Amino acid sequence: MSHRLRLVEMKVGEQGAVFKILGGGGLRRRLEAMGLPPGATIVKLTGSPFGGPVVVRIGHVRLAIGFGMAGKVMVEVEEALTS
Repeated sequence: MSHRLRLVEMKVGEQGAVFKILGGGGLRRRLEAMGLPPGATIVKLTGSPFGGPVVVRIGHVRLAIGFGMAGKVMVEVEEALTS
């Protein structure tokens, strides 16, 4: 089972796939040029719910994204199975 949320709402250590970028063409192109296209698998490394940059890992690359931009990135996160 999975759920969709904004990148800023993800917990540190969670992994997900970029589902959608909420914004204009300029924002989408900029994020894609930074290596964050829809479908990219990311892991959230750091972030604060009150602002500041969000750091994610995409493959072997770390990327810092401003809080405002990160709030426009929708991610589909797989829920961990508990037994």
